[in-house]
Amino acid sequence: MSDALLQDLWFRRADDIVVEGIDAGDELVAIQARTSGSRAACPCCGVLSGSVHSRYVRRLADRPVGSRPVVIALQVRRFRCREHVCPRATFVEQVDGLTFRHGRRSSGLQDVLRHVALMLAGRAGARLVRTLTTVVSRSTLLRLVRALPDPEPSTPRVLGVDEFALLKGHNYGTILVDIETRQPVDLLPGRSIETVARWLADHPGVEVICRDRSLTYAEAGRVGAPDAVHVADRWHIWKNLVEAVEKTVVQHRALLREPQKTVADRPTLPLDIEDLAPPPATGPRRTGKLSARVREQHALVHGLLAEGMGLRKISRELGLARDTVRRLAQAAGPDELLVGRWTGRTSILDPHKPYLHRRWREGCTNAARLLTELRDQGYQGGATIVRQYVRRLREASPHDEAPRRPPSVRDVTSWITRHPDSLREDQARQLKDILTRCPKLDQTAGHVREFAQLMNNRRGRDLHQWIARVEADDLPALHTFTTGLGQDFDAVVAGLTMPYSSGPVEGHNNKIKMLKRQMFGRASFDLLRKRVLLAAHGRS
Repeated sequence: MSDALLQDLWFRRADDIVVEGIDAGDELVAIQARTSGSRAACPCCGVLSGSVHSRYVRRLADRPVGSRPVVIALQVRRFRCREHVCPRATFVEQVDGLTFRHGRRSSGLQDVLRHVALMLAGRAGARLVRTLTTVVSRSTLLRLVRALPDPEPSTPRVLGVDEFALLKGHNYGTILVDIETRQPVDLLPGRSIETVARWLADHPGVEVICRDRSLTYAEAGRVGAPDAVHVADRWHIWKNLVEAVEKTVVQHRALLREPQKTVADRPTLPLDIEDLAPPPATGPRRTGKLSARVREQHALVHGLLAEGMGLRKISRELGLARDTVRRLAQAAGPDELLVGRWTGRTSILDPHKPYLHRRWREGCTNAARLLTELRDQGYQGGATIVRQYVRRLREASPHDEAPRRPPSVRDVTSWITRHPDSLREDQARQLKDILTRCPKLDQTAGHVREFAQLMNNRRGRDLHQWIARVEADDLPALHTFTTGLGQDFDAVVAGLTMPYSSGPVEGHNNKIKMLKRQMFGRASFDLLRKRVLLAAHGRS
């Protein structure tokens, strides 16, 4: 890159600076410059002065050019202040957009570092700026964030309130969000009634307060903003209803399992293995590689036996196992070795097959469980033969479904509280069977569907009638839920009627968790508050 091009790129912003030289090396770009203005304004009194006291050179780090760091050697002047009442005798001129008081970096590089610090905080930000050929410690980045001024305070018309954990289970804070603009307004240390009520009293003008079912924030709103309308969040209301439904399902969990089929309802199975086995071959194998190999080995073995050779020596001579040689020697002809394996043979499992068939008709189809029971009955064979036989039983009755796992309490609760269109066909069928067997759960499901329609259609005015229908049935868990609604009835009705919710608050609460992980070890409240507020408002 030529010196003229570097000068053109860099000095488009500075009209009161004169470039005296540019040294563009392979690893560093050094720029020599001086100020050219005739006068400067005193930072204390603002009076212009043209009396030069002295000159000196400031070395400023600037934004990199072509992956090379830039260092500016800028000659500046110190002026005398001619205002007699001004406490400052001399001052140094500053260049707008380039220098600031006591700064060792240019204003442009300082802005970049502030943005990085707000987005990534300390360690991650230091690693990023290192790729920009700038070396800054994580503590310096955090100091840049703390030095930023807070955004201008504002009072939202619709305010969302929720808690967040600084140290889960020990230390909590409160986040305030403008629901209409979805921007955070403030972070408060603690979640007490006094803290939130004081903030509301200091910021009059809040008309609507969106919150969860917390009684703490309800009381704080009544004290700090008595004229505000409280809106209970619909998600938290539905969550409370789901918890009540789960308690009802737990009370009737014995009816979730399908009735067991009796032995008479199950199909009969054959009691002999020949009925399950494929029909034996009509004769010995005559063709194929196996037939040719067995016939050749049989002839060789019997030929060596005729010569008087022993079985052990024949095994070494032909490279065959001794058991193989023994079977070949005992067979009068090769056809005996090439017939079906089931012909005339018995199995160690045969005495236990009636017990297997009986357990199969009773619904036990698990091979591992059957093996355990057989060994208790005295079976001494291996597991493979049992698994193979169970597989043959399963193939013999392909239309006999294996018993299904009964649905859990969580499954049934989810099916009742979900939209019917989101259920699979088998889930809808199982839920229908359960509701048929349990009238209490059927009543609960009906009330849940009515409440879902009431909530989705914003018919909070009908909540009285729904509560009356629930209390007419013997459903203790739902009665507890309706009692809780009555304790905060006006806020619940507003939550089921008005379009506001705590969704933006929950989103910022989730973002705070991400920022805490990013700032592990340095997530103090003041620094966390700066990052949440300034990053959301786009400040740098």
